[in-house]
Amino acid sequence: MVSTPKAPETTRTFFGHPRGLSTLFLTEMWERFSYYGMRALLAVYLAAPKSEGGLGFPDNTAIAIFSVYLSMVYLLTLPGGWVSDRFLGPRKAVTVACVIIMIGHFLLAVPTEGFFFAGLFFVAIGSGLVKANISTMVGHLYEGPLEWRRDSAFTIFYMGINLGAFFAPLVIGTIGQKVSYHLGFAVAGIGMALGLLQYLLGRRRLSPHSDVVPSPMDATDRKAMVKKGLLWLLVPVAVYTVVGLSGHYTLNWVIVPLTVLGLVFPAWTLMRIRRDPDLTPVEQQRMTAYVWLFVAAAIFWMIYDQGGSTLNIFAEKNTDTVVAGIDFPSSWFQSLNPLFIMALGPVFAWLWQWLAARDKEPSTPVKFAVGLILVGLSFAVFLPALAAASGGSPVSPMWLAVIYLVQTVGELCLSPVGLSVTTKLAPEKYGSQMMGVWFLAVTAGDCVTSLASLAGANLDGRPFVVAEVTVAVAVGVLILVCRKRISSRFVGHH
Repeated sequence: MVSTPKAPETTRTFFGHPRGLSTLFLTEMWERFSYYGMRALLAVYLAAPKSEGGLGFPDNTAIAIFSVYLSMVYLLTLPGGWVSDRFLGPRKAVTVACVIIMIGHFLLAVPTEGFFFAGLFFVAIGSGLVKANISTMVGHLYEGPLEWRRDSAFTIFYMGINLGAFFAPLVIGTIGQKVSYHLGFAVAGIGMALGLLQYLLGRRRLSPHSDVVPSPMDATDRKAMVKKGLLWLLVPVAVYTVVGLSGHYTLNWVIVPLTVLGLVFPAWTLMRIRRDPDLTPVEQQRMTAYVWLFVAAAIFWMIYDQGGSTLNIFAEKNTDTVVAGIDFPSSWFQSLNPLFIMALGPVFAWLWQWLAARDKEPSTPVKFAVGLILVGLSFAVFLPALAAASGGSPVSPMWLAVIYLVQTVGELCLSPVGLSVTTKLAPEKYGSQMMGVWFLAVTAGDCVTSLASLAGANLDGRPFVVAEVTVAVAVGVLILVCRKRISSRFVGHH
């Protein structure tokens, strides 16, 4: 009989939970601090004139780069999970990820364009690796007799995410915009270094399960994989060498292929799973319903993630940032979403339970529809702000505050529900992969934004914003109309 490893016993607790939760809480808090701090500066830095320390890209190019970067972070959660499952195990994977992220931020701090894009590459890889594994390790702490405390643990853990996301723009954003963008990126690297240090010091508190490599690859498979990987690597190396030597290389040679990848790969993944002959008829029905929700989520994230790009640039160029005599950096607006999440998250958790106790809780499609309609309406609020700014005068910061508030309420309707329904509808064969598939909705949505930017669409122009509002609200209403048909395919779930 094989013995099952147990979480390390300790008399000290973290809010009544195993001390390992404090290690993961602080690791994620510092990782999110570094990630959201850099994210708060990214679009503004890309669009800022070179005379002001930025890279001087046109707004559309800045938004395209921002969107592709975000899309790659979420796309890389799939290979991040695979690397952990086959080679490292979650604990080592997070260690490697934190080191990669830290290096990435310090590369961003070097004031040259080449180092900047190398830094984005490192941070995207590391973020995908962390995102795929750290939540898994939280779950490992609650196997066996502690299973009943899992939900409470994740509530505490996600509070760490939002604390990091809230303070990051206030600290890193201020340093970046008031002192130096590159110093701001360096502070993000220091934050990740602090997270890595406490993670290494607290590793002994984690569950032994986190050291296990679930499906280790044998030497023969590794050798074959390395050969195949090198062959695939030769293709882009050869192409970009020819393009570079011919003098035709531009940034679009990177942005366009990644944008296409971010659109094609999610569609191919969903199609492959939906058409898998190993799926039972019930699982196929569930996947058909899931496709509806996936499309809705992609549209949602297409608009929502512009909070860090389109709206962030609008805040910098067109918004009054003086309140009560205090002139604050435009990046501070990025702290509103995590603040609203922390304030409203418990309210929504209570609301769903209260409605469920009275058998009135909305179905999953209804929650998705409401979230999608709300994110569309948030950009309807953006329209009068754009009109007010067209005269050349900065608009009230309350416009952006309302937009972020409406988006947050929409997020609380859609995002947690999406994570939950993904686990419920996942076919047995793809149980461990479906969470990565859910993140591909973010990839697809952000790549639509990137594609529109590359095509020359004016993302803060009235026609495009009206189109986004129309699509989001129309699809939300369509899901409401078809909610019973969609729910009928859930088979056992609502």
